[in-house]
Amino acid sequence: MTTRNILLSGIVGSTAYGLARPGSDVDRLGMFAAPTEDLHGLHGPKESHVTTGPDRTLHEAAKWCRLALRGNPTVVELVWLPDELYEVRTPLGDELIGIRTTLLCAKRVRDAYLGYATQQFKRLYDRRAASTDSADPADTRRRTAKHARHLKRLCHQGFELYATGSLSVRVEDPDEYHRFGEQVAADAMAALPLLQHYEAAFDGTRSALPDRPDEAPVEAWLRKVRAHHYTPVPVGPAVRSR
Repeated sequence: MTTRNILLSGIVGSTAYGLARPGSDVDRLGMFAAPTEDLHGLHGPKESHVTTGPDRTLHEAAKWCRLALRGNPTVVELVWLPDELYEVRTPLGDELIGIRTTLLCAKRVRDAYLGYATQQFKRLYDRRAASTDSADPADTRRRTAKHARHLKRLCHQGFELYATGSLSVRVEDPDEYHRFGEQVAADAMAALPLLQHYEAAFDGTRSALPDRPDEAPVEAWLRKVRAHHYTPVPVGPAVRSR
């Protein structure tokens, strides 16, 4: 993957949220454009590239758009990062940031964020049920606290996006999230009231988001990406079958 193909990339995860502690991994997320000519053949290009050391995930532009239109929390945050966390910004990337609200709709944001938060709670509950004397208590506690922080963040950010149409990636009080993580590490069921609170908040709030995303601006943007990254490949003489 060459830098010229990357449209937008930045630091995400715990560093972006303000929850990183010494030793935390630095996660990067980005979007790239496959050469348009590569889309015309029998086998399309790879749509995602994931590396470790450094930890980086890159999605092809069309795949990123599809995930964002579903309200995927991980990809949505790429277009809401604080300016200082972007490492690659191109004019096309800036254009996408400019139309980021058109990607969203109330139901998909609610389902995605609450759905991910519920998955985190299930992990907490299952870990408690499956814990054994042979498990490393310190490691179990660390992973439980991490999942609890993710649950709280997903609930808060998802509700903010649902209620206001805007997303703040950096949390206001990181220490509060770490305290919550330790509480849940001591008792996994301590996370249930928070999840129930946000389920009720979603149900009782009129969303600032529309009922359906507006795909037209995103479609126009993606076609602009394809035009920008199109270089015709010379075609040789046709081979006639006998």
